[in-house]
Amino acid sequence: MLLYVVASAGSSPGRRGFFMAVTAKGNMEGSIGGGIMEHKFVEMSKARLKEHAKETLIKKQIHNKNGGINKSGMVCSGEQTILLYIIRNKDAKSITKIINTLKNNKTGQLQLSPSGIEFSKSLDESTNVSYNFISNDEWMFAENVGYKDHLYIIGGGHCALALSKLMSSLNFCIHLFDNRKELNTIKKNKSVHEKKYLEDYSNISKYIPTGHSNYVVVMTFGYRTDDVAIRSLFDKNLYYIGLLGSAKKIEKMFDQYRSEGFDENILQKIHAPVGLQIKSQTPEEIAVSVAAEIIQEKNKNR
Repeated sequence: MLLYVVASAGSSPGRRGFFMAVTAKGNMEGSIGGGIMEHKFVEMSKARLKEHAKETLIKKQIHNKNGGINKSGMVCSGEQTILLYIIRNKDAKSITKIINTLKNNKTGQLQLSPSGIEFSKSLDESTNVSYNFISNDEWMFAENVGYKDHLYIIGGGHCALALSKLMSSLNFCIHLFDNRKELNTIKKNKSVHEKKYLEDYSNISKYIPTGHSNYVVVMTFGYRTDDVAIRSLFDKNLYYIGLLGSAKKIEKMFDQYRSEGFDENILQKIHAPVGLQIKSQTPEEIAVSVAAEIIQEKNKNR
């Protein structure tokens, strides 16, 4: 059974686009908001699967004790609508296409309707999730699948290793660049989706596309390589770029750029030192601060 939150409002714990899968034996992946409501829907799904039910259900849940027959059992206010869809044999072909797309770090669109699951390689650039309901027999749910957000990490040391682990758990596609092939932390890094070795960073901009969903963090071995990478990226219209380093190092670097006449507006767009200021010390703490700042920027206009 696939369970999708197709609509939500207010302080609903399950937001539009949340989803999970449930088997008849109770195996689960994902979440539609947790709590007693999710438990109720898991049990409902298990029962319907064991009964070999076929029809799709669309159920509204109101998180208020006055919600009548639609009350969820939660009191956090808000509401959400949940679609329960039983996977059919005829969906196998589309599901295989989706799996192959994800394995190859590609993107596409899943479409769910009374006729079943369909898959398209084309994305809806205007929204990640859409839902159109006319009646129980005429509705359409669609979501873009695959990695929507990409993180380009320049430098593969200990901080990059910690950041890769954390950001991959946040559904980012991770691209790692370094000029040291034998670096131990790069060999240990199993969280990245792409590793690329460069002789130097002077032409790194050609490997990093612009776009609202692309994020760059520069954390190389030292001042000189940071400088080369940053200079290569000055002409890119990047949504987010961060630079790791001490405040004194950043000040020295930026003073040099200003003396060379670089546009102050470009310098102000660089998050430097990168990350929220939480007095982080270890690579893991630094990764948390950087990840938090990226999430803050990512969700600013969503």
